[in-house]
Amino acid sequence: MLRRVSVAAVGIPAALGAIYLGGWLLAGLLALFGVLGTLEFYRLAECGGLRPLRGPGALGAALMPLAAFALLPAGGSLAPTWIGFGVAVWFIGTVSLAALLRGPTDKPLASVAVTVFAAVYAGALPAFIIPIRHGVALGTAAAGTAVVFMPLVVTWVCDSLAMGGGTLIGGPKLAPVLSPHKTWAGAVSGSIGAVVLAPVYGILVLARLGVSIAWWQLAVFGLAISVVGQIGDVSESLFKREAGVKDSGGFFPGHGGVLDRFDSLYWVLPTSLLLLRLFGTL
Repeated sequence: MLRRVSVAAVGIPAALGAIYLGGWLLAGLLALFGVLGTLEFYRLAECGGLRPLRGPGALGAALMPLAAFALLPAGGSLAPTWIGFGVAVWFIGTVSLAALLRGPTDKPLASVAVTVFAAVYAGALPAFIIPIRHGVALGTAAAGTAVVFMPLVVTWVCDSLAMGGGTLIGGPKLAPVLSPHKTWAGAVSGSIGAVVLAPVYGILVLARLGVSIAWWQLAVFGLAISVVGQIGDVSESLFKREAGVKDSGGFFPGHGGVLDRFDSLYWVLPTSLLLLRLFGTL
């Protein structure tokens, strides 16, 4: 617990500062965590006898957040055609390298599939932070940071309430095979907390920074985030169960690996961007 609290005490302010500064610094930090998460995913795959192509996968994971920022006006407004061309070159190069290094008995199809999937999962999904942070309609860095932190805070509170509710109430298991400690009572507790917290966050934080979102939209946001976040959590448990490990890594002392720490956020961030676009906030 001491390690968990210590990591959170350092990590949350650091994340807040990086998001506030935004730009290439944020994109570079996401690229770093994209590489780390991808390599953790490859270790899970290797436990199952697969041999991902680490180099191309790590390169792709690093370039995806950088490309996401390059598409925006603040990043130079790179034409999407060039991004598409780069993705095609990366994919063709990965397959070509598999043809050179993997024989038919080396499961080349599965190796290429997990190489690409892990890079997109750990590299592209977190990059949805970038268009949220640099949403043109938000105006200031403080407003952009506050909007980015809304799904993060809602997810963290949902996780904590789900753990507390599950421990206190107990009852039927949510996913007994994949995550035996999670219960339906915990899942509902987390969702209720998220539905309440999101409007409160909107009133106390967003409104003071000039970001206007209706209370009912925030309630819908909280519910959606809680549901997809918990699905993301259980989904990562599926991968770890197959690999036969408890944690994906040990990058965050007391918290596990990058995949362990960001499992819910991989699902939450794209959902957040979609909802904020639908609400007209971005």
